[in-house]
Amino acid sequence: MEINFEIMPQIKRALDDMGFESLTEIQQKTIPLILAGKDVIGKSQTGSGKTIAFGVPAVSAVDKELNKKFTQVLVLVPTRELAVQACSEIRKLMKYTHDIKTVAIYGGQMLSKQVPLMRQGSQIVVGTPGRVMDHISRKTLKLQNLKMIVLDEADEMLNMGFREDIETILKSTPQDRQTVLFSATMPKEILDIVNNYQNSPQLVEIAKRQATVETIKQYSVECPKGTKADALCHIIKNEDISLGIVFCNTKKMVDVLVPVLEQKGISARGLHGDMRQRDRDKVMKEFRKGGVQLLVATDVAARGIDVNDVDAVFNYDIPTQTEYYVHRIGRTGRAGKGGQSYTFITDKRQLMQMGNIIRGVKAEISPYEIEELKNIKPLKSKADKTEKEKNKKSDKKDFTPKGKAKEKKKKQAEDDRFYPMRLSVGRKNGVSPKQILGAVAGESKIKGSLIGAIHIGDSHTTVEIPAALKDEILRRVNGAKIKGKKVKAE
Repeated sequence: MEINFEIMPQIKRALDDMGFESLTEIQQKTIPLILAGKDVIGKSQTGSGKTIAFGVPAVSAVDKELNKKFTQVLVLVPTRELAVQACSEIRKLMKYTHDIKTVAIYGGQMLSKQVPLMRQGSQIVVGTPGRVMDHISRKTLKLQNLKMIVLDEADEMLNMGFREDIETILKSTPQDRQTVLFSATMPKEILDIVNNYQNSPQLVEIAKRQATVETIKQYSVECPKGTKADALCHIIKNEDISLGIVFCNTKKMVDVLVPVLEQKGISARGLHGDMRQRDRDKVMKEFRKGGVQLLVATDVAARGIDVNDVDAVFNYDIPTQTEYYVHRIGRTGRAGKGGQSYTFITDKRQLMQMGNIIRGVKAEISPYEIEELKNIKPLKSKADKTEKEKNKKSDKKDFTPKGKAKEKKKKQAEDDRFYPMRLSVGRKNGVSPKQILGAVAGESKIKGSLIGAIHIGDSHTTVEIPAALKDEILRRVNGAKIKGKKVKAE
């Protein structure tokens, strides 16, 4: 691989082993600046290769002569999955360097397991803001000799309510430290951090690409109901897919599909929010090493997955929003490599949904035909005409008592998008809406923007959470600590 700037030969050798043929635009433009000691703002989309962009300078910055018990580089990330991913990538870059250690610290893993590792010392620490704060307060994370701090996906950390934690951490670091910030967007809160904590930062802005990665070949697969698993297996075998991610809309479908694939001779593992963290870590470790062919996951559980060698993404269930579609297929075609995505469609409604996605992403999504499935059953429904007439009738307002009751029921269904979660903390505990938002988003690993209204009472707080995710959110938030108090969520 040719690089037009100087990096450590050990790191270049590691990049070659990782299969890099060239650097991405964000890597080419930010690495030289960070290596030169500049404060940097990198504005680019997810999947542009930011981990390597800060990972190369992070490893280069480590002074092996210093006591390893003092952390020299701190990387802040929004989720545990991203902490594990970034730490794994940095370890790959350290393959030919010696006496350098890195560790990931995050919530969901017992502190008793992390404390001994931190006491042994690590020059590079990757962590979520809340857990980093825990280790600072326990004095198991010492920042006196910090040379560089990296804020990765800064906008997402702010969406999750981590601003106060981030500012507290920044204030705990030396004044002369180098500050590097990566973000997909630049809201006012990000600019405040830039103005207050960076020194004449260099802005590197990568032009926004079309909604989906150009290197991904996108296909829609029309198949009769009951044949999706067969269609999936057909594509895997005929397209020679070695590593793929299959997205399902529900945890139940993940659990149903995995044994079906195993019976058909395809190695698969499931990943969803009801699994224990150690089981999820085990599945991801196996997937990254290529020990399993397919990862079958829900959207929430797959957040933070960043594996460069994924050949294809399969939308086994069609995503409910265009944003989810873009997020899903972005798991392939990474680091400048090609990729494929396949979205399965089984009825007229899903055809309409696919049409909305095509208009939303403004990209070509080609039909993928499987001859063996063509003669089983036609995709078009004979009831199309009846359904059309029914829709026309439903457009007319019905002001009869029965009609008003239907409208009320319809409105209720819309309101049911949110579930009012009750937390056992309130004003008497000194909590603020930001702290509640940060705690709920941080524990449940969902975007802060998905959380509705927050109403703080004297002794309890009501938080509107997505109804579709309520069971998982309640399970994760119940027993969490907010302002040092263990809360009950119901």
